[in-house]
Amino acid sequence: MKIKYISLFAAMAFFFSLNSFAQKTEEIKVWGNCGMCKKTIEAAAVKAGAKSANWNKDTKVLSVDFKEKKTDIQKIQQAIANAGYDTQDVAATADAYGKLAECCQYPRKDADKK
Repeated sequence: MKIKYISLFAAMAFFFSLNSFAQKTEEIKVWGNCGMCKKTIEAAAVKAGAKSANWNKDTKVLSVDFKEKKTDIQKIQQAIANAGYDTQDVAATADAYGKLAECCQYPRKDADKK
């Protein structure tokens, strides 16, 4: 009987430790143009807590891996917007966008509203 309880406790501890290290992968639409954009977008995501980030300039999709206990998708998107890039849910301010290099200034949707 004692062995059953110890085994059950060990199994539960293992299960909960796996959940605490769980990593999540999400894809975010991020507007940009070039290799310099890629570097800045990925760096902003990592600075916001992403474990890894990979932006595809052709599809405009950023794939991020992160631990939910460390950060969330909203914080990552806000950091990217603060760097000057519009995401699917968060728009960069006109000031942040204006600080981008000329080659990085992508056509913005609804630029008047942002």
